[in-house]
Formats: sequence, C-alpha cells, structure tokens
Amino acid sequence: MQFFGYTLADESIAFPEPTPEQLAEMGKFVQEAMDAGVIVATGGMGPTSMGKKITSAGGEVTVVDGPFAEAKEIVGGWVLYDVESMDEAVAWSKRFLEVLGVDAEVRVRPTFGPE
Repeated sequence: MQFFGYTLADESIAFPEPTPEQLAEMGKFVQEAMDAGVIVATGGMGPTSMGKKITSAGGEVTVVDGPFAEAKEIVGGWVLYDVESMDEAVAWSKRFLEVLGVDAEVRVRPTFGPE
C-alpha cells in the first residue's frame, strides 16, 4: 500500500541550513529506506515564487504565476512510501523526524490509484 507523507513549510520563516553531519545522517536514512523498498521517491519543494497555480472555475482555466501570498501552509518536502500499513508509514515518519533533528511535522495520507 502506498502512503504520501509531507512536511509543511512557512516561506516567511527561514529553515536552518543542515550541517554536514545532518546531511550525512539524512542520506544514510534515505538510502536505508530505499534499499528496504519503503521509499519509492522523495524530495523537497521549490518556493511558491517558482510555481504556478492552475484553476478551473465555470468552465474556464486560468494560470497564475507564484508566489502565492495567500498560502498559510505549503508543502516543504515529500515522500512516497510503499509499506504494508499506515502504522508502518507512521513509524518511518517518526524516524525521519528523529534524523531531521528540528521541530517539524509530517502528515501521512493513503494514496489511491488505478489499482
């Protein structure tokens, strides 16, 4: 079963640059999870200033360039897990937060697709 996990960010607050040691620990964690077949893909999100918002309303589609000033919470980073249960996705997310070493939040939701 696949689960999508994501962290939230606030672009008005600078996120501290990770130390080389933190980067190494995160790299080991991600490699372990990928080797175990738990992480399908993972990454960070660019700022809203690099994005576009595509909206459909009343049969008309509009495209607006970022930044999105009205956004209170934005996705900062994401992971796609392939695990047996929500409990397993939560366990991996808890380990991620421990490795991250800063106050943060991960939200995990099941994905639904053609299967």
